[in-house]
Amino acid sequence: MVTYSAEATFSALADPTRRAVLDLLRKGRQPAGQIAQAFPVSRPAISKHLRLLRRAHLVNEHREGRHRFYHLNPEPLRAVDSWLEQYRSFWTASLSNLKAFVEAEYAKELARLDSPDLGLPRPPKRPSPHQPGLALSQGSKEKYVEQNRSGHRPRKTRTFRKGDRPS
Repeated sequence: MVTYSAEATFSALADPTRRAVLDLLRKGRQPAGQIAQAFPVSRPAISKHLRLLRRAHLVNEHREGRHRFYHLNPEPLRAVDSWLEQYRSFWTASLSNLKAFVEAEYAKELARLDSPDLGLPRPPKRPSPHQPGLALSQGSKEKYVEQNRSGHRPRKTRTFRKGDRPS
């Protein structure tokens, strides 16, 4: 039985170009030249990526004459999958808890809306001139002016422009 280094696998998977090479090899065995043509980088760069994938045991190389064929080796990915399984169970539990919370809040909201007063907040009452502490002001528009402690409206102050001041 061969053991694969999870460290090497994660290191190889860290590069987006190497992940794209693995995606390309999922379709089946391909020669190095065809793999290189699928990418905008140079052939030596793709060769380096293939070498790193080979060292991580993610691809296997097979030589036929002058050509090198590569195919995907999925075994090292099982170590990644088992590591990810811990996080899958964590997220499944977390999302289940979130779903239960949201459904409970939704049920509360529906119950509140089904109540006789519909659960809607009441609009604030407009002060009437008959309430203590308030009186209508004189003028063209109705305004509510707060009275002072003695029950009188605050004194109006008048501002004068220069030259309009009474003598």
